[in-house]
Amino acid sequence: MSKLQSDRYSPARLVTNPTTKYDFPGDRFIPNRSLMDLDQAHSLLTSRIKKACNPTFNEVYRQKVEEKLSSDSEGRPFRMLVFRGSPKSSRRSIRLMDEMRREELEALNNSTKPYQFRHLPKKEARILDAPNIVNDFYMNIMDWGRNNILAVALGSELYLWKSDNGHVQRLLHVGAHDYPSSVSWSEDAKTLAVGYLHSTLQLWDAETSKLVRSLEGHSGRVAATGWNGPILTSGSQDKSIINHDVRAPNNLASRIQVHTEEVCSLKWSSRGNVLASGGNENLIYIWDSYKMSSSNFLHRFDDHSAAVKTLAWCPYQSDVLASGGGTKDGCIKIWDTQKGTCISSIDTKAQVCGLEWNRHHKEIMSGHGFSASEHRNLLCLWRYPSMTKVGEFNRHASRILHLTQSPDGLTVASAGADETLRFWDVFGPPSTDNSRISELEGLLSLKTSPLR
Repeated sequence: MSKLQSDRYSPARLVTNPTTKYDFPGDRFIPNRSLMDLDQAHSLLTSRIKKACNPTFNEVYRQKVEEKLSSDSEGRPFRMLVFRGSPKSSRRSIRLMDEMRREELEALNNSTKPYQFRHLPKKEARILDAPNIVNDFYMNIMDWGRNNILAVALGSELYLWKSDNGHVQRLLHVGAHDYPSSVSWSEDAKTLAVGYLHSTLQLWDAETSKLVRSLEGHSGRVAATGWNGPILTSGSQDKSIINHDVRAPNNLASRIQVHTEEVCSLKWSSRGNVLASGGNENLIYIWDSYKMSSSNFLHRFDDHSAAVKTLAWCPYQSDVLASGGGTKDGCIKIWDTQKGTCISSIDTKAQVCGLEWNRHHKEIMSGHGFSASEHRNLLCLWRYPSMTKVGEFNRHASRILHLTQSPDGLTVASAGADETLRFWDVFGPPSTDNSRISELEGLLSLKTSPLR
């Protein structure tokens, strides 16, 4: 204790010798109040009589400065450095931002604002012949790029159709024993990825129509491809998923071997942080983009009872995924990929071959194939999130194989086994008169006449 009292900074010494005066400010954390003139400090803080003035400036200048500091840009009075926040008990933590966003989306979904009804066309706006298109449920051979060019494989050839002027160009032709089994435009629409029956994966320059590169890694047909920036993801009949970094000489970034049957669907989320994969074993896997090299998936959905060939991420709820099952399943399911739960399921009574979300209205379109009932070969428009049917189109003579939509989100293209491509102006803005769509007819107006 004597050693402690000999320390001139020790609070204990102040206690044992209260009459002794010191010239130091006290402990680092506990101020020495005996060194403070509290009366003078209180007087300076509370006195409203005498103002401290700088003799360098006159009274007019001081008044102008005071006016500027005591009013905002519109002349309304305010006080600087005044706390205007709400009480702490009512403030929301920054950690709850995701919860707040979900609450806002739920409020939007439950809004009493009436649905904006509009006219739907009775028929397609345009028909194009598609001879030799391969009638295979598992392939993905049509994609509409941001450059407004539709790429479609017809047998052993791949064609580019320019929507602006209707010009058709043949990009490539392969041997009789091989053909494209998947096509996918890059995000900037400068590169077209083409997967083949015999496990080849190629990158083509759309402007020069030249082969840029061939990517190795698969041993079976490549039926699904999808881009995430410079990463091209491919799924194959060999049951594997490969991430290719197209910038690197060694393109293979990661390889996943979790599916037990062919990978027939791949979709990256709009934010690029989550990948969904569907397989012929009826399963859906959800992957974190940063953890794919470890093959540890976020979720595994096994509610479908047939192959999952089509997946589509919701454009206005980034964690919501739609999926469609094959003939024995016939269901469209909506998933919350953050919680890992199924939000809703609707039995369409037909093979689900394609899904496209409407970016302008809360709707989703489905394309259908085989069915044991009259629901075969239909295009159906569903209202989200109620999943009530808005209308349907029965124009294809055989099952619908693929769906894709234009870059402006107004037109949907469908490819059918009847060797036709049909273009539907169904995703347009609401009509000005808000005419109600008849639930019986479903379809009311013909926007443009079909042509070949």
